Amino acid sequence: MKRRRWTSAALVVAMAGSLLSACSGNSASAPDSNSPDGKKGEVPNLEKSGMPIVKQPVSLTFFTGKAATNGNNFEETTVWKEYAKLSNVNVKFQLVPFDNLTEKRNLALAGGDYPDAFYSSRVPASDLMKYGAQGTFVKLNDLIDKYAPNFKKLMDKYPDLKKGLTMPDGYIYSFPSFYSPEFLPMLIGTPLWVKQEWLDKLKLKEPATTEELYQYLKAVKETDLNGNGQADEIPYAGEGINPLIEQLRGAWGFGNRGLGHKFVDVDPKTNELRFFRTDAKYKEVIEYVRKLYTEGLIDKEIFTVKTSALFAKGQKGVFGATINPNPMTQMNQPGYVGLGALKGPYGDQLYTHVKVPVVWPGAFVITDKNKNVEATIRWIDHFYGDEGATFYFMGLEGQTYRKASDGKLEFVEDITKNPNGLTMDQALAKHITWLGGSYPGFVQEKYFKGSETLPESVAVGKKAEPFKVKELWNNFNFTEEETEFRSTVGTDMHNYIGEMEAKFITGSQPMSEWDKYVATVQKMGVDEYMKGYKKAYERYKNTK
Repeated sequence: MKRRRWTSAALVVAMAGSLLSACSGNSASAPDSNSPDGKKGEVPNLEKSGMPIVKQPVSLTFFTGKAATNGNNFEETTVWKEYAKLSNVNVKFQLVPFDNLTEKRNLALAGGDYPDAFYSSRVPASDLMKYGAQGTFVKLNDLIDKYAPNFKKLMDKYPDLKKGLTMPDGYIYSFPSFYSPEFLPMLIGTPLWVKQEWLDKLKLKEPATTEELYQYLKAVKETDLNGNGQADEIPYAGEGINPLIEQLRGAWGFGNRGLGHKFVDVDPKTNELRFFRTDAKYKEVIEYVRKLYTEGLIDKEIFTVKTSALFAKGQKGVFGATINPNPMTQMNQPGYVGLGALKGPYGDQLYTHVKVPVVWPGAFVITDKNKNVEATIRWIDHFYGDEGATFYFMGLEGQTYRKASDGKLEFVEDITKNPNGLTMDQALAKHITWLGGSYPGFVQEKYFKGSETLPESVAVGKKAEPFKVKELWNNFNFTEEETEFRSTVGTDMHNYIGEMEAKFITGSQPMSEWDKYVATVQKMGVDEYMKGYKKAYERYKNTK
């Protein structure tokens, strides 16, 4: 998302004011306001447990991120209409498309005219720290203990959840989008898929090593597997080169703390933090991908192709391998099988393409404008328990989903085979709002019915399980000073590394320049970068 720089502070205030001019009126509608420090006595209008949440109705306004697949009126969806009746809390969702979410969120915060809460608004950790310290975002530590039993239970069960949410000042300012650590297909998200029909035609087994993957891709290029007399098969295609690198580097033992840490992991020999992208052995990862690219085994458009164009090509059935959630749901292409952890040239076999469970730390943030903080916490906490999460993701039993004979939940045919020709997403949009992600809540396989729960995706999880990252880190949270360094020097370093890796892979830069490249990265400030990383790691490790 692009950030726009404004030169006039007055313009920031004016634009933010016009954006959310209706925000400030709703949150003051309930007379029983109280300090959000968790130290007062009973809140007169608040029910201690169960539904409704409040005795007398209250109104709240949420700045809300919206995906293109969502409907345009959240209040009219089945889930939110029903929850308003159930809870006695009426929420006005002010929808902001994800495409310009960052800009408008920044304007709202800079202008001081923000609503009761930010919902599904992707508030970054740096803003949680900044606006939390200023008092704009409510400190939640004590309030969670008192008013969020479901979320408290999750933090007790998964200590890393609390570590991922706790800012350097020791406070928690948000409720996250949290994927169950046991739901491995969801954490994998986008496996490396190969076409089973073509493996069979080539009389090859499913690739289990990097060499076998190379031989398969080479055979795809050299064989008219679709029988049309044209050399139109594309051995590997994807959007950008990084997903492929991230799938492969575990075969050399890199990325051993998961996808949340794309530049730093732990050296297994010393057990110390390691900046692995300039490691001498990591050079071989880049050389391997370079070989694939220079031999024509990777789509030449990989660095420039847009998602829609990629999917259009994929629908022709010409990809030998690809990376996405599922070729069936994304490209209408059945018959792909997902690979597990590939074994590398030195025997390394580690599945490192695993996302952090705390996917969006700032998925739900309560502001100091909120006069019903305790009720708002109870409102969001419902979705971190089984009952509320099932309701949020599946809707109403008998209306949007049913229980199958094996006890599993499934959407009704009006959604899966819509009589009006709607896609599943289109049919779902009038009932739920989780499409597009970034939502606050707890995701488990038993009630989440995305592409990650399809049989092929579940099978990938089973293959990856024995080789998955043993210690998966959530993202670290940095102080303002550390963030400033990372957003300037660190960003320059990240960009330079990405550019140079692309040049090495395409052949525009010879591999003989690797040592010179490493020296340049070192001069850019790796030592200072690692100092900040180690401090953040120590805080993360020692959070209780």
